[in-house]
Amino acid sequence: MPRKSFSSKREIMPDPKYGDLIVQQFINKIMKAGKKSTAEGIVYSAMERLAEGKEEGPVGAFKKALESARPLVMVKSTRIGGATYQVPTEISLEKSIAIAMRWIITVSRARSEKTMMAKLHAELDDAYHKRGTAFKKREDTHKMAEANKAFAHYKR
Repeated sequence: MPRKSFSSKREIMPDPKYGDLIVQQFINKIMKAGKKSTAEGIVYSAMERLAEGKEEGPVGAFKKALESARPLVMVKSTRIGGATYQVPTEISLEKSIAIAMRWIITVSRARSEKTMMAKLHAELDDAYHKRGTAFKKREDTHKMAEANKAFAHYKR
């Protein structure tokens, strides 16, 4: 992080298939070792399998799954007078979407299915139906924030 000014946010181009920025951001997070075409294949096939039997398209189903895994509040550790408090803070839409993507990706990589496409589809389907590990992480984060609501006045 620069000392004198803020670093500029990089502009990303929308994905080639659906023309959506959030899908492209997700593809970039899935990508390993610069293999973007492999990451696109994984994400697109998982999204198409997710949309089967649902009224919204692949992008709508993906965004609904992402929305259900997205945290609204987080706890931040703040040191005040020798004691460390877990202070609940609201987070921006951009940051919460990035956190939800990170949770879905890490949880899907840890799943036991055979291919990454199957793992990602299973986790997105779980998030779409408000179950699974990524959704549980969101609920745990909200419970922790609710439990530490008494320290909310320490916000900075």
